[in-house]
Amino acid sequence: MDFFADDSVLEMPRGPHPWGQRYIGKDKVREGIATRFAGVADVQYGKDRHFVSEDMGISEWTVTGTAPGGSRLEVHDTDHFEFRNGKGVKRDSHWKSLNSSGFHCFQLVFSCTTRAS
Repeated sequence: MDFFADDSVLEMPRGPHPWGQRYIGKDKVREGIATRFAGVADVQYGKDRHFVSEDMGISEWTVTGTAPGGSRLEVHDTDHFEFRNGKGVKRDSHWKSLNSSGFHCFQLVFSCTTRAS
């Protein structure tokens, strides 16, 4: 957590608002990050790429694991970062996933759609 500024903000993809769930302050950001690991004991991150330009950064990866109930989890995740004085001040997380019903959620367009067969 040394990477984050005391006044950092984390926006998770799921939540009651178009931006998902927002956590403000270093302690709350820690809580938000911990939710990513809850319930997925075998979580693995791979296929990662990272880009930084001045005060902005992007990280991409694929998360795999076993969700509660035994279903297979595979999610492509992209985080957008903002930096100030070498610390992360904002992390905005976006993900794409597909389950057996063909249901997609894309935070970038603030909508959920059903895949055409």
